[in-house]
Amino acid sequence: MTQAHNQYPEILEEVIAAFKGLPGIGRRTAERIALAMVKWQPGKLEHLGELLHNLPETVTLCPECGNLAGHGLPCNICDSPARDRSIICVVEDFSQIFSIENSAFYKGVYHVLGGKLSPLENKHAGMLKIDSLLERIEALQAREVILALSQDVEGQATAVYISGLLKGRNLKITRLARGLPAGSDISYADSATIGAALNGRIPMN
Repeated sequence: MTQAHNQYPEILEEVIAAFKGLPGIGRRTAERIALAMVKWQPGKLEHLGELLHNLPETVTLCPECGNLAGHGLPCNICDSPARDRSIICVVEDFSQIFSIENSAFYKGVYHVLGGKLSPLENKHAGMLKIDSLLERIEALQAREVILALSQDVEGQATAVYISGLLKGRNLKITRLARGLPAGSDISYADSATIGAALNGRIPMN
């Protein structure tokens, strides 16, 4: 017989449910985390609670590229004088930046779109940060834009749309090589695969 999930006090069940809402965390893992935290000293729990409470204020989006940053300041990548600002890598979500950075291959800057075109989900161009991308291309005098978007239908449609807007400019427009699995999200690709896809990037037609 299946054991009921309401075996714990109500407040602990709520904590378990909160952890279960995190990506990749199932019921059993959420239980183990919550039960481990019950054994923590009160001060340790209070410190964690304070960190989580302050998270919306202390972790913000970079005003330049949309990457994660602190206190409304530019992110470490945009703030680094070592990055090549003439190359802009366009991604859907800031989580994909970390995947690309782990490849240790890319040395340019990024631009986070905030999603991809998806008519079925009513996600249209006006909801993405495309206008700010065009502004950054002009401001940085970019010579190349890499459309590092997912290999699914929506990602490729977004890449085609953006490349159409950039057509006619003195600008190299490339996309990742086909080393990535078809229909995949680059957030889950390993660093070697991403590095190879960047190294072998090809021009958009």
